[in-house]
Amino acid sequence: MMDDTPTAHALTPGPDPLADPAIAARHLADAVVAAGAVAVAMFRTGVKSWSKHNDSPVTEADLAVDVMLRERLSLIGPEYGWLSEETVDEPTRLSRRRVWIVDPIDGTRAYMAGRPDWCVEAALVEDGRPIAGALFAPVTEELFVAVHGGGATRNGRPIRVSEMPEMAGAVVDGPAPWLNHIDSRGTLRRVDRIRSLALRLARVATGELDAALASPNGNDWDLAAADLLVHEAGGRLTTLDGRPLTYNAPVPRHGALVSAGSLLYPTLMVAAR
Repeated sequence: MMDDTPTAHALTPGPDPLADPAIAARHLADAVVAAGAVAVAMFRTGVKSWSKHNDSPVTEADLAVDVMLRERLSLIGPEYGWLSEETVDEPTRLSRRRVWIVDPIDGTRAYMAGRPDWCVEAALVEDGRPIAGALFAPVTEELFVAVHGGGATRNGRPIRVSEMPEMAGAVVDGPAPWLNHIDSRGTLRRVDRIRSLALRLARVATGELDAALASPNGNDWDLAAADLLVHEAGGRLTTLDGRPLTYNAPVPRHGALVSAGSLLYPTLMVAAR
C-alpha cells in the first residue's frame, strides 16, 4: 500500500533562485528593458494623462508598466514585498527582508513632453539596502545595471564616478536655489536640469556629472536603483548629515540628498549645508 504521507523533502522549500544578487540584476535588467518598450509604444499611439492627489502627473503608460513589472518580478520573487509609485502601499512589505522597489516611469513630465530624460527603474532591496538594480532610458538606449559588491555598468561596460576633487569647475545638477546657495562665486558648471532624479544620479555614476543634489521628499522608488549605481561606481549618495539611505521604511520618503564622486563629496557636503 502506497504511503501518502508527505516526505520531509517535499515540505522543505527549495533554494531561492535569486539568492545571488547578480541573478536578480539580470532579471531586473530584462524587465526594465521590456517595460521601456511598452512605454515607448504607448507614447507613439498617444496616452491619456491626469493629475494625482499631489498634483503630480500620471499616464496610462505608468499604470500599464507598473502592472507588467509586478507580474514579471512576482513570478521570480513571489515571496518578496512590493513598493511602487503606482501601486497602493501594502504594509505587508515591512515584514519582508527582500522587497521589489520600482518606478514605472521616473520623469513622467519628461515622458509626456517627448523629452529623453525619463527612465524605468527597478531594484531589489534586502534589509533596507539595494542589492541589485537596473535603470533603462529608452530614448537614449542606455541600460544601467548594478550589483552589490559586483560593480556598475552602462550597456555592459563598467562605469566610474569622476575624480574631480574641488567645486570650482565641477559639473553639477540640482535645484536652482540650492545651486545658487553653493555657487555664490559662479564657479560651477551647470547643465540643463535632468527631470528624472534616478537618471540624474546615474549621470553621477558615469562621471558625466561630478555631483547632483536632490530636494527633500524623494521616494524609495526614485532612488533605490540609482543609489546602488552610484555606490558601485565608487561614489556617495547620502543625506545632509552624511547617512546612507535606508529603504522600505514605513514612510518611504527621504530628505535633501547629496551625491558625488568620493573625492568631491566632502567639499560638496560642507558647501551644501
